[in-house]
Amino acid sequence: MDIDVTRPRLHFTAHEGWINDPLGLTFHGGRYHLFFQYVPGQTQWGPDQCWGHATSDDLLHWTEQPVALQPGDGDDGVWSGSIAVPDVGPAALFYTTVNLDDVQVGKARLARPTDETWTSWVKQDVVAELPTGLDVVAYRDPYVFHDGTVWRMLMGAGLADGTATALTYRSTDLERWDYDGLLASRHRTETEPLWMGAVWECPQLFRLGDTWVLTCSVWEPNVPHYEAYAIGDLVDGRFTAQSWGRLSYGPSYYAASVFADHDAHRGLIYWLRDVDDPAGRWASAHSVPHRLSLAGDRVVAEPHPALVAARVGEPVESSGGTLEIGWVSDLEWRLTGPSVQAVLVVTGAESGREELRLTVSDGELTATVAANSWTMPLTDRDVRVLVDGPVVEIFATTGVMALPVPSEGRLRVVTLTGESHLTAHALA
Repeated sequence: MDIDVTRPRLHFTAHEGWINDPLGLTFHGGRYHLFFQYVPGQTQWGPDQCWGHATSDDLLHWTEQPVALQPGDGDDGVWSGSIAVPDVGPAALFYTTVNLDDVQVGKARLARPTDETWTSWVKQDVVAELPTGLDVVAYRDPYVFHDGTVWRMLMGAGLADGTATALTYRSTDLERWDYDGLLASRHRTETEPLWMGAVWECPQLFRLGDTWVLTCSVWEPNVPHYEAYAIGDLVDGRFTAQSWGRLSYGPSYYAASVFADHDAHRGLIYWLRDVDDPAGRWASAHSVPHRLSLAGDRVVAEPHPALVAARVGEPVESSGGTLEIGWVSDLEWRLTGPSVQAVLVVTGAESGREELRLTVSDGELTATVAANSWTMPLTDRDVRVLVDGPVVEIFATTGVMALPVPSEGRLRVVTLTGESHLTAHALA
């Protein structure tokens, strides 16, 4: 059977149509449920978004299910949100309902599942909207969590004066919500230690270890930038940041969605921009799930352990020269020299065309695809590189980077120069 080398195997793509933000990834009923922004029948973004739905046993191989929610019943578009699962009672799905007259300012609406398969949902009331007197350029993306005392909802926003913020609401029953002010905010002119844009999209707050972490997709109308975070404290509905950091680099990651796996470990999954089908059948993909941990004042992401469980056969290794890798491979690249300077080049085995070049020098990792290059800081000696057909994800303790990498064949040749060692694992 011929393999479609234009489509990744372990990164979710829809059978056809446009996708963007991953939503509400939840382990429920013995399997994982992934929802996502979806526009069937076209490969360009459109405001008439649906909530698509897929399921998986292992977080890597997904089966697409019927659309969960679609426009109608007062919604011109069914945009991003989250799912809350109480200890007693049905799940609660919160989404942004938008009107085509002003898609930048939405409202939060509730839906409930018709049964435990989560295949079908019934829309209910609007439960949160922009407070009177607050002048904003954007307002959307309800994220609901329990803070240990009450349920809280965050809404991402940007004030007209250039302040990026998240509004917070509180509830005891997931049905009735009261506005409770601004969770946290930063003005777009603040650049130290990190620029946080003019709007926070998809703000999400969760416990990681013994502390609270706030993640945000940094946006400035109408340009998405990167995923950032703050580590700090949550007291009476107000988040105080102790440190700020940047998670993502490169052209592709955006709109991260937090989840808990079946062992209750926290992770993120991203929308991958610019990963598109050359034949025009589908557009965009999702990252593999990442697992999060804390290292001092940094949030560190690594591939979910499900990726290691997908390794097959014996690894191949090299400390210089070339080696052949599979079309879907997990690469462990260790820098061994005192100067920490090395180059890894991935070339099409049949075409001989350079697909990707990774260069480590002077505390930076530079990724080059065709004539385009992106950098991220690198202070450690271990780099993980996931190659999945036309998608590459790069992991280090200093950040993550994702790249669309057009590929012409099933096998690649990796060439190493400099002082480094590569261990390559084929993936099922």
